[in-house]
Amino acid sequence: MLYFFIALAIVAIVIIISNVNVVPQARAYVIERLGAYHTTWGTGIHFKIPFIDKIAKRINKMEQVADFPPQPVITKDNVRMQIDTVVFYQITDPKLFTYGHATPMTAIENLTSTTLRNIIGDMELDETLTSRDVINAKMRSILDEATDPWGIKVSRVELKNIIPPKEIQDAMEKQMKAERERRESILRAEGEKNSSILVAEGQKAAMILNAEAEKQSQILKAEAIKEAKIREAEGEAEAILKIQQATADGIRMINEASPAQGVIAIKSLEALEKVADGKATKIIIPSEIQNIAGLVSSISELAEK
Repeated sequence: MLYFFIALAIVAIVIIISNVNVVPQARAYVIERLGAYHTTWGTGIHFKIPFIDKIAKRINKMEQVADFPPQPVITKDNVRMQIDTVVFYQITDPKLFTYGHATPMTAIENLTSTTLRNIIGDMELDETLTSRDVINAKMRSILDEATDPWGIKVSRVELKNIIPPKEIQDAMEKQMKAERERRESILRAEGEKNSSILVAEGQKAAMILNAEAEKQSQILKAEAIKEAKIREAEGEAEAILKIQQATADGIRMINEASPAQGVIAIKSLEALEKVADGKATKIIIPSEIQNIAGLVSSISELAEK
């Protein structure tokens, strides 16, 4: 009997321990009681009534990624291509996620495929290749609205790969090559143009500098000639001033000496001799000098007698 109670106690302890549950961080447990939804356990320790409560679903509430395989789509200009998408989603309501749809991830994959076909069907090939952001935004909006009743929030949708047909890829590569060659030609032409402009500007600058140097040289030469003429004029003026000063001094000395009339006459005759100098053809002799000359001639005759 004792062993029976011990065994019963052990079984009871095991049952109690087995029904104690700890919910980790960013997890949620959906609990059913007698087959119906009862509650949702959040992070922490919880106790489940044995044989009555049941954990219906363990939910991961962290953001998750669903990478779907490539889907065949046809563009507006009838180009068939393969596009694979990546969907970032998060379970926001464990109850809705558990009871809203039987296979929510399969539903999201099919919804992604049909939505992608609808959006790409309204676009041409070139627009499809250059409008990834537009396609991503449209798909995220549609998927988020469609999955809201399932307790799922779609945060982001990305087109992972766009794979056009082989012939389209070859044509695109040729187009890209031609575009690169065109850009290279433009860059080369721009470089040659800039080089020519720089050379012309250099020659222009050199000509301007040479003209400026020639101008400065002419200015300096003119200033030197002007300075030389000024100095020459100053020398001549100084010489004239000295001659005039000497003449004035001579006159002053003569005046101070009070020369006799005869001396003045003799000096006049000497001056007359210098004036004639054998070169003059016509000489006008003042009357005073003529009288003096007559006087000198009379004195000479008297002396001879």
